[in-house]
Amino acid sequence: YWSHWSSWSPCSRSTCGSIGTQTRARRCLSARPVPNLKEVKCKGKATQRRPCSAGPCPGSPPTSVPPRLGWSEHPATPTACPGNTLRGTVVSSAGAALPDARIYLEGHPPVLLARSDSRGGFVTEGVCLDPPANISAHREGFAPALAPIITNGSGVAVAHVRLQRLEKPYMVLHPTAKVRVVGQEVTFCCKASGTPMPKKYYWYHNGTLLEKRTLRSSNHLVLRALVPEQAGSYHCKASSEAGAIRSAPAHLTVLAQGQQSCKREPEPSLVELPSECPQDATGSRFYNVGRCPPSPCPGGPGEPSGCEEGSGHCCGVRRMETREIPCAGSLLPLKVVAECGCVPCAQPRVLVQGRVTAADTGEPLRFGHIFLGGRKVGFTGYKGSFTIEVPPATRRLVVRFVDRQQKFLDAVKVLPFDRRGGAVYQEVKMLRKKEPVDLDADRSNTIPLGEERGREPIAQLVLPAGAFLRPSGEVFTGKVKASVTFLDPRDVATASAASSDLSFADAEGEIAPLRTYGMFAVDFREGESGAELQTGPVEVRMDAGQVWMPEHLQKMKLWSLNPETGLWEEEGILRPAGGSRGKREERTFLVGNLEIRERRLFNLDVPEDRRCFVKVRAYSNEKFNPSEQLEGVVISLINLEPQPGYPANPRAWGRFDSVVTGPNGACLPAFCDGQRPDAYSAHVTATLGGEELEAVASSPKLNPNTVGVSQPYLGKLGYRRSDHDDPDLKKTAFQVNVAKPDPNNLDETNGPIYSYRSLEECEEAPVSANHFRFYRVEVDKYEYNVVPFKESDLTSWTGDYLSWWPNPQEFRACFIKVQIEGPQEYMVRSRNLGGSHPRTQGQLYGLRDTRSVRDALLENTSGACVEFKCSGMLFDQSLVDRTLVSIIPQGSCRRTAVNNLLRDYLSRHPPVADGNHTASFTMLAP
Repeated sequence: YWSHWSSWSPCSRSTCGSIGTQTRARRCLSARPVPNLKEVKCKGKATQRRPCSAGPCPGSPPTSVPPRLGWSEHPATPTACPGNTLRGTVVSSAGAALPDARIYLEGHPPVLLARSDSRGGFVTEGVCLDPPANISAHREGFAPALAPIITNGSGVAVAHVRLQRLEKPYMVLHPTAKVRVVGQEVTFCCKASGTPMPKKYYWYHNGTLLEKRTLRSSNHLVLRALVPEQAGSYHCKASSEAGAIRSAPAHLTVLAQGQQSCKREPEPSLVELPSECPQDATGSRFYNVGRCPPSPCPGGPGEPSGCEEGSGHCCGVRRMETREIPCAGSLLPLKVVAECGCVPCAQPRVLVQGRVTAADTGEPLRFGHIFLGGRKVGFTGYKGSFTIEVPPATRRLVVRFVDRQQKFLDAVKVLPFDRRGGAVYQEVKMLRKKEPVDLDADRSNTIPLGEERGREPIAQLVLPAGAFLRPSGEVFTGKVKASVTFLDPRDVATASAASSDLSFADAEGEIAPLRTYGMFAVDFREGESGAELQTGPVEVRMDAGQVWMPEHLQKMKLWSLNPETGLWEEEGILRPAGGSRGKREERTFLVGNLEIRERRLFNLDVPEDRRCFVKVRAYSNEKFNPSEQLEGVVISLINLEPQPGYPANPRAWGRFDSVVTGPNGACLPAFCDGQRPDAYSAHVTATLGGEELEAVASSPKLNPNTVGVSQPYLGKLGYRRSDHDDPDLKKTAFQVNVAKPDPNNLDETNGPIYSYRSLEECEEAPVSANHFRFYRVEVDKYEYNVVPFKESDLTSWTGDYLSWWPNPQEFRACFIKVQIEGPQEYMVRSRNLGGSHPRTQGQLYGLRDTRSVRDALLENTSGACVEFKCSGMLFDQSLVDRTLVSIIPQGSCRRTAVNNLLRDYLSRHPPVADGNHTASFTMLAP
């Protein structure tokens, strides 16, 4: 079968008014493995050609050609209606004039009438128009469109066509994992959007294309009377004339009759008991409370099987038992999972929270617009804060932040989130617009890109005389206010302000990475009125001397960012050309052409196929206990390209990625090299709710057991924490060479670097395999819940009257401030019991321990903010419980005072708790 067509090549002629050719190609593929020497044959041609044009020359008169039958690029012959005239315009969706559009009279076959001029207008004479008649307009880079011809009987007819820019397809609905029993049926669904809307869909099973006659190119895949051989991975691919896109895979599990997908026996899950509890025979205070893995269960015969399936059933807790553990002379209650079973799946609420600030000054984006795709969903707060609820079934969250005052460039971010629920915190940086400079539109102008701080520019933007246009297509003459903002990857600090995640959809529809050499945004306005201007063809000239990897010179392209999909789309190829910077200095440039018809971000990039994955785990402390891994931590990786001969001195960043840790850590994509270990390096950081985690130390002595990677591979990777050479620097990042593992070297086959095709191996690697580590510095806190629950995994929540969080979608945390007078810091505990609810009165919800922090101004004084369980409805939402909270400091402290505001507050919310002991404070929480 044939692959999808590649993109059309650039026009062979670049001179205005000339006609050239374009080509595109496709490959003949086989769904089954074929011996190397055997040729695969397909019906049809592997290449196509079509005429193309560089457009009319500026100021040329409207093109008027008589009609001719057929899809033709040439003038048509006159017909028998000499008194008729057809006038019209072709504009973009934003109303900008589109020159050199081909105008056809629709019919069988269509008739080429005219080409639009520099202002988007066209006129043609002698056309016979039998109502109802339509015309269509076609232009490179835009989707064809139809428009009716309007006549009034006078012999003059008008038609106005609005074209939308071609947009590659992108997935808006991915297939989801399913579990079925032999004999049942299953439906997988996917949906893609784009311009034009994709209409062809292809389905694959374990990478093999399924037969078309069975599927009929539908976005639904229905499999009936399932058999075990149909289990496996399924994905779809959607295509249009603009390109193709591939969905994420979905796994189908086919169970035999009577086989259970959810085992009754729970899996092991450890929780740490309070410090006063005795250790077991192995010296551990961890207790196995069990857990039920949230795997899907097969649907019953009465459940819908189409695309509108509900939440379905998942493996969950069916029964719990209460255990009592002796601790410090009392019995500590603890509920453990006794039995698992299929229960309704939880519907988690997935949030992304954070703050938007300027990359240079930290100024917050106040009341900025927030867009998901093309839909506005809210505003940032006065301090730049935001909260976004992730729509269900989202796989890639693309968010656009817009400054209403236009001081900053729009920031298009692909934000990581935890699909299992909960909130992930993100710091978003916006790039400030560069101050405009005055240009003369009647002269040629050259704008350097990246010349600041005494550096040589990476590239130049060359605007010939007469290049500036009004949206109507009229050539603008006079003064132009030009603001060109360049993001220079030679400065590592700019990585946080870059837009998108530097990805594009390749010819096969897979999301692939790019390596950037710089991004720029332009804003051209009339000097007097401030009205927006566009440009005709302009030139981008990139200094080839700024490209240190020779293999990148042949692959350099110019890209623009689609703000709704967050994907980069190809604008053109940069080709070598001669040039000079001065009388004696000859340089080689990579030159590409560009039309600026809308405000987009542009990029100088190369596709990079040397890819690997880096395994990282985060822990609650530096004991690195496997049961104390942290989930919901945002791990960020910036790819760095070192200077030749100076691997420790990164020259530029080329890409960045962020991944949220799950129960088995995170695998981050990164560029790598198998020949030169230091060809690419990686700078890695970790944050949890805005708190930076620490990396493992690399000096004064590197300990492989602590880093998590064995020698000699660790030495090859060159692990260095950020404070390796300067102890005053932060300890919150590390840098490594991303050396691609050698499959023939046993020392390099166990992580932490995995080849690109080994993602599954990376994700499923046991904790004993090599990996890099971060840990949380603040270990002076402890939490104990009678009903075990991990806040980073909402599927671990169990509906029980003694649950600390009655609703896993709403974490309402309450705190009380405690001041302690004493010579040191002290642990302070809150003991939380049921206070007024008949089902929980006197029963323990949980404990919270916090260490006090010394007051910088008051001697022998420290303070602590101690969490307690908020009062409110319990999980059944029937009655309110007033939590009975006891605050108990460590040691021989005695209570000396209660703040007047707190005493008055509690007296206004009776009843007041009785029996306060002098060594503690007790209240019924309001």
